[in-house]
Amino acid sequence: MNGKVTTTRTKLERGRSALGPALELVHTGRAPTRAVLTSELGVTRATAGAVAAELEALGLIRVDSSPGSAAGSQGRPSHRLAVRESGPVAVAAQVHADGFRAALVGLGGRLVATAPGSVTITADPAQVIGEVVDDCARLLRDSGLRCVGAGLAVPSAVAEPEGNALNPLHIAWPAGAPVSEIFATCVREAGIEGPAFTGNDVNLAALAEHRHGAGREAQHLLCVATGHRGVGGALVLDGRLHTGSSGLALEVGHLTVNAEGRPCHCGGRGCLDVETDPLAFLTAAGRTPGPEESLLKQSGDLLRNEYEDPAVRNAAEELIDRLGLGLAGLVNILNPDRIILGGLHRALLDADPERLRAVVADRSLWGRSGSVPILPCTLDHNSLVGAAELAWQPVLDDPLGALA
Repeated sequence: MNGKVTTTRTKLERGRSALGPALELVHTGRAPTRAVLTSELGVTRATAGAVAAELEALGLIRVDSSPGSAAGSQGRPSHRLAVRESGPVAVAAQVHADGFRAALVGLGGRLVATAPGSVTITADPAQVIGEVVDDCARLLRDSGLRCVGAGLAVPSAVAEPEGNALNPLHIAWPAGAPVSEIFATCVREAGIEGPAFTGNDVNLAALAEHRHGAGREAQHLLCVATGHRGVGGALVLDGRLHTGSSGLALEVGHLTVNAEGRPCHCGGRGCLDVETDPLAFLTAAGRTPGPEESLLKQSGDLLRNEYEDPAVRNAAEELIDRLGLGLAGLVNILNPDRIILGGLHRALLDADPERLRAVVADRSLWGRSGSVPILPCTLDHNSLVGAAELAWQPVLDDPLGALA
């Protein structure tokens, strides 16, 4: 009798320990059916069925118990698995130089609702973060959905474990602003349930793209992006962000790509940060940055609509060459198996992919020996989705414990 109890308990514990890995497989789209889930987890079909049923009971996934067979297929079709559209959400917030945005994000990186906020970012981080959290709380109330936690993306390196924004160069916040503490306080005061997390916007974009976008299944993923101002980078190794000893790794914006170039906020000259961002492109193209719209939108529209203008084309080629030089240096150091580009860098890649890939191959050792794939980011609002990933992680680690 004791042996049967022990065996039953062991099976139960084994099933519960598989809940997190199973949820992550469905969350990232790698287990669309119960058969695939069984194979990926390395468990019996009965155990996979029990795990899927438990996740369904928690309101996290849907199990289609009567799927149709594909034309010409043989054997019994496997149950299909998908995230539940009416399931819990994470609240996500992003602050950047041209405003802020709030969102609700479900499992699978699905944007449930978004709300653009103020286009004016004041010098008071508590005021700005408070306003965007208010927007998050309003979205959550309107949705009526359960919340698992909150995530915030900021345009600065965020020191760990303190959670201070060390270098918010393109917004007027003081260096060292305690953004994590401010965000957690605002989330709690707004009545939003669950833990609160804060991270660098490009780090979070890379995490989202690795799980749901252009970086899926890459082992060593390098992401470089320029948003509204400046340039950021991130590295995902074996599914985890590489943030260094204190959260400050991959400050790629301060690689020198033009020794005689523009002065940089960091004290250097000719950094990627000031040589390949939207302001640099508009300046090189002879356009006056307009106050009526974001620099990112203005530069993207210019590339798409006026690329045949020699001044625009020459400016694009200038930025592509400098971006390629920076990427080549990173390829030499990091040896990634994939590079993804976001923001204006994505638009530059779309404008002349062969030129950028040729510069990287010509100026990097590993680029010459074997081409490193360079792809555009594919997710809308990937920093917001990445901020939500921070809030979803405790659920992915332990669904029962997090939702209890």
